[in-house]
Amino acid sequence: MPIAVDIDVMLARRKMSVGELADRVGITPANLAVLKNGRAKAVRFTTLAALCEVLKCQPGDLLRWEAEDPQLTDVAFQDHGVLDAP
Repeated sequence: MPIAVDIDVMLARRKMSVGELADRVGITPANLAVLKNGRAKAVRFTTLAALCEVLKCQPGDLLRWEAEDPQLTDVAFQDHGVLDAP
């Protein structure tokens, strides 16, 4: 999946368990595991906001985009004017 989830990284930085995070966010540990392991198809903004509030981070600290094909990265950024055309 091109969206990578880095909840593990923030949990380690905050020295927090999955169970504690789930309790503080108000979701089940099973649903947090689905999100954490990259198996979720969607995440509600309210859940993302609660995760950020509890972990004291920004959404970009938890989610990042990875191209499935590295060549697509350059094309995508060129299409949006981020990279100069060769």
